[in-house]
Amino acid sequence: MDTLTMIVGVCFAAVVCGIAARLMYLQRKGAAKDDKNEAADNSSKTLQLQAYERLLLLTNRMALPNVVSRVNVPEVGARDMQLLLLQAIREEFDYNITQQIYVSPAAWDAIKNLKEQNMLAVNQIAASLPANATGLDLNRRILEYVMTDQRGNLHELVAEALSFEAKKLL
Repeated sequence: MDTLTMIVGVCFAAVVCGIAARLMYLQRKGAAKDDKNEAADNSSKTLQLQAYERLLLLTNRMALPNVVSRVNVPEVGARDMQLLLLQAIREEFDYNITQQIYVSPAAWDAIKNLKEQNMLAVNQIAASLPANATGLDLNRRILEYVMTDQRGNLHELVAEALSFEAKKLL
């Protein structure tokens, strides 16, 4: 009986050790999976925050006063200046179009709306000028519009909305 008891004891110990080893393996595998998920979440948040930063920069670059100062070629006619301003707005937007996959649809809609409103403002102001107007005349009227009409400062509202969404990620 001593031998049989010893064999049963060894078998029982082997089973217990096997179960313990399996549980430790599963626990480590789960912890590694949790670490990977946490790393993926952190990576995703980082990409989203970078996209919001990029879109804040885009909002600033598409702001009418900043576009006017960057594309200031006063010796051209108003029509040519209009085309240069529209091109600058479009290029800024197109350069950042991929950022939409990292931000909320509302944030991206705000960016698109800013682009469209700024282009509309440039077109409407240019259309209101006489045929012999200069680029300087157009730029001056755009800056007057920004200072007198709240719609000219839409970039500030968009920037606030983007900042609010970015802070929710922190």
